[in-house]
Amino acid sequence: MAIWVDADACPNVIKEILFRAADRVQMSLTLVANQNIRVPPSRFIRAMRVPAGFDVADNEIVRLCSPGDLVITADIPLAAEVLEKGAAALNPRGERYSPATIREKLTMRDFMDTLRASGVQTGGPDSLSQRDRQQFAAELDKWLLEVKRRTA
Repeated sequence: MAIWVDADACPNVIKEILFRAADRVQMSLTLVANQNIRVPPSRFIRAMRVPAGFDVADNEIVRLCSPGDLVITADIPLAAEVLEKGAAALNPRGERYSPATIREKLTMRDFMDTLRASGVQTGGPDSLSQRDRQQFAAELDKWLLEVKRRTA
């Protein structure tokens, strides 16, 4: 099992939680981005730089992730693709995507894109709160526990 991070848009506080978790459970953590990402020295943590371009990092994550892996992303189409591959997907606010909810999320995303394209101001997401961070850490721990049970 491995953890993959869509790192271009992942908040630093979430990366810090992931760094500690990867070292604690000795699991591979790869941050994929189209820019240089600093990671702490660890045999479990690495950064992978991909060329700039639309969905290049997303496509690399989809290509490299395996069933049972975890992908950290706020990108709903990426989450849908990794779920189809049998990986789990978790957003930085601690919401775990599932096959049962991803279609609704894709529909809402497309609707909001249409509104923005027609000039309606929809605003962006709220800033990451302490509750979001705690929710993320709790969901990450829940996934790590599931992995531990499966491999035991």
